[in-house]
Amino acid sequence: MFIGHFALGFGAKKVAPEVSLGSLFLACQFADLLWPTLVLMGIETVEVQPGNTVVTPLNFTHYPYSHSLVALIAWSLLAMVGYLVFSKARLKAALVIGALVLSHWVLDILTHRPDMPITLTGSVRLGLGLWNSLPASVVVELLLFIVGVGVYASATEAIDRKGSIGFWALVTFLLLVNLANLLGPPPPSAKAIAWAGQAIWLLVIWGYWVDRHRRPKALA
Repeated sequence: MFIGHFALGFGAKKVAPEVSLGSLFLACQFADLLWPTLVLMGIETVEVQPGNTVVTPLNFTHYPYSHSLVALIAWSLLAMVGYLVFSKARLKAALVIGALVLSHWVLDILTHRPDMPITLTGSVRLGLGLWNSLPASVVVELLLFIVGVGVYASATEAIDRKGSIGFWALVTFLLLVNLANLLGPPPPSAKAIAWAGQAIWLLVIWGYWVDRHRRPKALA
């Protein structure tokens, strides 16, 4: 899942209006921000295997530190405590950050085939396999994204043109990247996948920038 994770980041702004969209993106995509670095370091592995599922040619062979349930529970707790300490935020905002980190596992369970680990070393893998159906995958993820973007748009307002243009440009770009992921050719190698994955950091930065030019409507 790609834009589905961002959907939760957008939507969480309604619950935690004081938290920047960039921080919400960082939390909901934490697993996929950590994973490429671990792949490049040789700690986690992925293979390009066309036909692995209808939606993606990637075979996630080993990624317990970024995507297992146990790891993401630990990362969510660390993120919650870290956000609470360093930003001096309210407990509610920190809880939202922690919940978003953990939400990545929940959404990936929906889309992945049974390759999502529970523990760091155990053999049990889960996954409902939505990626085995392209139409179902597109509909579910697009609906999530529409709802999330709609919630963010209704909960905030632009304070200048950058806040309006930048926001809709971000939404459009995410949709185009998702379309490219669905229709594009398989990546040439695992290393290429990992380097491309680092680009998600730019979307986090974009989220911070957009949010600087918007404000919660309740505080207007």
